[in-house]
Amino acid sequence: MMLGRARGGDRAQGGARRPVRGGARAPGARAGAGQGPRGGEGAKDPAGDRARGGCDSRMSPQAKYLAQIILVGAQVVGRAFMRALRQEFAASRAAADARGRSERPQSAAASRIIGISLQEAQQILNVSNLNPEEIQKNYDHLFKVNDKSVGGSFYLQSKVVRAKERLDEELRIQAKDEKEKGWKAET
Repeated sequence: MMLGRARGGDRAQGGARRPVRGGARAPGARAGAGQGPRGGEGAKDPAGDRARGGCDSRMSPQAKYLAQIILVGAQVVGRAFMRALRQEFAASRAAADARGRSERPQSAAASRIIGISLQEAQQILNVSNLNPEEIQKNYDHLFKVNDKSVGGSFYLQSKVVRAKERLDEELRIQAKDEKEKGWKAET
């Protein structure tokens, strides 16, 4: 089996060519294509892979531009988000500092505990100064108007209750401060 032909020129007598082991290739076949483990299976044809739809590491110019546009857009949005976040933190810190300076420490603590600032409580109950009679009168009216049995809103009624609690706490703090001032004046 050294040659690709049968013995004695059998072609003329109808003999066909027989392939020789490891030797002959079909016409137009690439070297190493379809061979076994020793026949160059790892050889790659760069043009052949692209022609058959394989993955190539090179990108078209349009794909590069699209990738760059997406990357730049993401960076711009990320920077804008971070800038807005920093501004929001700065504004929040400034508001907290301003609120802390305007209220006494006990008053600021009461605002945090009850969840309503003194100014907000005054707006809800429509009072400008801390007059206990006026606070009670406005509280009774707003509580009755917002009662659920007469078609009112439970949410608004609870806001009225919280505002009353906050103003009562502020009145208690003021009375305590006046009492301490009275003791200091006597001594």
